[in-house]
Amino acid sequence: MSYQDIKEVVREKYGQVALKVASGQGSCCGQAGQGDPITSNLYEHGQTAGLPAEVISASLGCGNPTALAQLNPGEIVLDLGSGGGIDVLLSARRVGPSGKAYGLDMTEEMLALARENQKKSGIENVEFLRGEIEQIPLPDNFVDVVISNCVINLSGDKDRVLAEAFRVLRPGGRLAVSDVVVRGEVPSEIRRSIELWIGCVAGALEESEYRNKLARAGFEQIELQSTRIYRAEDAREFLIGVGTDVNSIASQVDGKFISAFVRARKPYRA
Repeated sequence: MSYQDIKEVVREKYGQVALKVASGQGSCCGQAGQGDPITSNLYEHGQTAGLPAEVISASLGCGNPTALAQLNPGEIVLDLGSGGGIDVLLSARRVGPSGKAYGLDMTEEMLALARENQKKSGIENVEFLRGEIEQIPLPDNFVDVVISNCVINLSGDKDRVLAEAFRVLRPGGRLAVSDVVVRGEVPSEIRRSIELWIGCVAGALEESEYRNKLARAGFEQIELQSTRIYRAEDAREFLIGVGTDVNSIASQVDGKFISAFVRARKPYRA
């Protein structure tokens, strides 16, 4: 799978999800949706109260970075791969009218859905940008916090993504993302599956590799905190329908995939 192939398949997949949600059909089937072991039950009702139903249906993340990140009034937040906008809108509430939340997405359909969700929510300190997370359309040293929810692992060039996140952060700025991370070796069939790449699994970095990439980008105070561990039965859910022998593979990935909250900081001297 080339970088360009991955990008186009991801764009198509998430465009379809946005159109399905916008048409009132709920979230997408397969790797995304109710009951999926990765994307389900991530937000408490109290957090999402007052947000449009569509913003929740379009949430395809693996965690809740807004609940785990420290966001302060007046700060500027950037969400990489903002999708239907749930984490942007939640962040905007946290930083208040004196702050601002930006959402960045490359999929026109998701951007249209996110802007409609913003309009319905009445939250004003938000701006959705079209662009790629490997080329963030914002200036150097511009934001206080970069968040992301199960999107960095969809990129075919994660080093570039982390370098760009580092660039747009102000000195002392924080990275606070949710992502799927691997502990140990996984079968090659999983790594080769484009369907599992879209589902946040095949492109997942091994834990030490993630730490090393963050350090190479310049980040310090790197932490990975497990938020959900996927067992063999969970694996069966995301392996069904992707052309693999579910029974033989599921046991081999038991406990090896986790959702993690990844924290890091840009040094003040940068």
